[in-house]
Amino acid sequence: MKIENKILFISFSILILWVTFTFGNDLSPWSGKVVGVTDGDTITVMREGHGVKIRLAEIDCPEDHQSFGTKAKRFTSDLCFGKIVMIKPSTIDRYGRIVAHIILPDSHDLSEDLLVAGLAWQYKQYSDSPKLAELEAEARTARLGIWSDPNSVPPWEWRRTNREAHDQTQVQTPITQSGELHGNISSRVFHSSNCRYFHCKNCIVVFKNREEAVKAGYRPCKICNP
Repeated sequence: MKIENKILFISFSILILWVTFTFGNDLSPWSGKVVGVTDGDTITVMREGHGVKIRLAEIDCPEDHQSFGTKAKRFTSDLCFGKIVMIKPSTIDRYGRIVAHIILPDSHDLSEDLLVAGLAWQYKQYSDSPKLAELEAEARTARLGIWSDPNSVPPWEWRRTNREAHDQTQVQTPITQSGELHGNISSRVFHSSNCRYFHCKNCIVVFKNREEAVKAGYRPCKICNP
């Protein structure tokens, strides 16, 4: 296991232990203020003085760099950021996030609202809800949001494709030229070869120099300052 993967694994393990130690197996509903929106289906809610990561249950929104990823994040932010919401947990995922339905101040379910707006897929690997399937079908028929794009790719497929591309890149180029820079497709930050984040799982874009990276819309890492 590479150093970066070990660090990531340890971080996730600590997070899961913290959530378990702090809240145990308590999956009862609770309320809190939304203080962060990571993307369309991930938010941070305050609980007992701590910010808790919440992954919306039963849906999957486009990733940031997919079509409608930004719109999904803005939609979620407009509906819940800074507001008191009800959290109805179902489980804790492998990343230490509580998976839950979020009930908004108007009593709407945020997962359902995202499906209605055509800004999410029903995550059928983890959901068999007939109601959510119907909401998705209605949005698809109306060609709303993601359904207006005939080439839209479900985020779980997009993530798998990017992981495979990353693995293939590592196999094909095991030795990296010292002058190369790696760009993180998620954070849009680029790193030099001596940076501990150079081989991160999302650092799959290769630039010849700083100028090329900046021109592509990436910004330099504050740690290695390439």
